[in-house]
Amino acid sequence: MSSDDALRDRLVRVGAALLRTEGPGVLSLREIARRAGVSHGAPRRYFPTHLSLLSAIARSGFADLSEQVWTALRAAPQDPRAQIKTIAERYVRFAATNRGMFELMFRHDVLSSGGELGLRDVSLPLFHLLTDLVAAARPASRFSARVTAAAIWSALHGTAQLWNWGSLTLATGATDPTPFIDATLAAHLGPEGRP
Repeated sequence: MSSDDALRDRLVRVGAALLRTEGPGVLSLREIARRAGVSHGAPRRYFPTHLSLLSAIARSGFADLSEQVWTALRAAPQDPRAQIKTIAERYVRFAATNRGMFELMFRHDVLSSGGELGLRDVSLPLFHLLTDLVAAARPASRFSARVTAAAIWSALHGTAQLWNWGSLTLATGATDPTPFIDATLAAHLGPEGRP
């Protein structure tokens, strides 16, 4: 790895660490440069705009989520429904343990810049995996696998956000998001054990 690549990676790692410890409000180019121990102008060589740096940090979040999902899937039962549940649980857990990163990963301005900054390359493969698993878990449905996968993802994203905000606990008294994940899968895939 060249020294330029190493510095670029360090800036992204520092930004990700700031998200974990202090939240998205401190992710300025100047603060990331200060924490990385470089001049405030140094990040501009690798990230011409603040948005390009945020997108690189979000890209690292999607890569981390993907790695966590694939690791969990290797240990999960190989039937499609069990794998969907594994993805769902990992997604909600990632959101809960990486709140700042999760918020950044789904910011509209960051996502809409994805084409030019390569964010789609790391954000869409998990959705395609979910779509394939939905097709295998419930091949006969009035909705396409893609639509059903999108509905599941939407519900999981809402569950993750409401869980992080404390709204689900407030409304239901729940201390674990698993029942909401199970209800989402039952609603879109049918009761467990049904062919």
